Amino acid sequence: RSFDVNKPGEDVKDLKGGVAGGSITQGVLKKGDQIEVRPGIAMKDDAGNLFCSPIISVIRSMNAEQNELEYAVPGGLIGVGTKIDPTLTRADRLVGQVLGGVGTLPDIFSEVEINFFLLRRLLGVKTEGEAQGAKVSKLTKGEILMVNIGSTSTGGRVIAVKADLAKLALTNPVCTSEGEKIALSRRVEKHWRLIGWGQIRKGVKVDTRSPSS
Repeated sequence: RSFDVNKPGEDVKDLKGGVAGGSITQGVLKKGDQIEVRPGIAMKDDAGNLFCSPIISVIRSMNAEQNELEYAVPGGLIGVGTKIDPTLTRADRLVGQVLGGVGTLPDIFSEVEINFFLLRRLLGVKTEGEAQGAKVSKLTKGEILMVNIGSTSTGGRVIAVKADLAKLALTNPVCTSEGEKIALSRRVEKHWRLIGWGQIRKGVKVDTRSPSS
């Protein structure tokens, strides 16, 4: 999650940087560390090619509950105060992004190839005359699914499917690694319903550069 902790009408000299909230999965964060947030800001160049500009910043403070921390290790929820422009962090705008030391984060993907498994029946959906849930139909080329990767939730269009392998074009670029587990949901009667899960085998990586370049 991400927040803007400044009150409306705050004096410029009292403005605080954006705050990121979440759990550490691995490694250690220390006060004063230089960090980056990936994928950051996604944009296209003059030729129409997609690229991402990771947000680089510094940790100003860290808190868990009411306790101020000098360093943080995996486990529990923490809030990380940064120097990021609060406009970028307000109202959970950075939700689903990954924060870590500069150069330590995984690649950013715009397309992923997955090894997937479908449930036999839909959970929580009953059809007329059937006590059990409706059957899950196979993935079809061109359909839109909701893909959950870690804390990221994005749309994914099925480009190709063969046996238990599928290729998905993601609506938004995602910072993840090969081997990561994902959940797949399909729109059923105006609700997103879990239809299966999978694992990322490989993907199409997105270039990272600064907007000026």
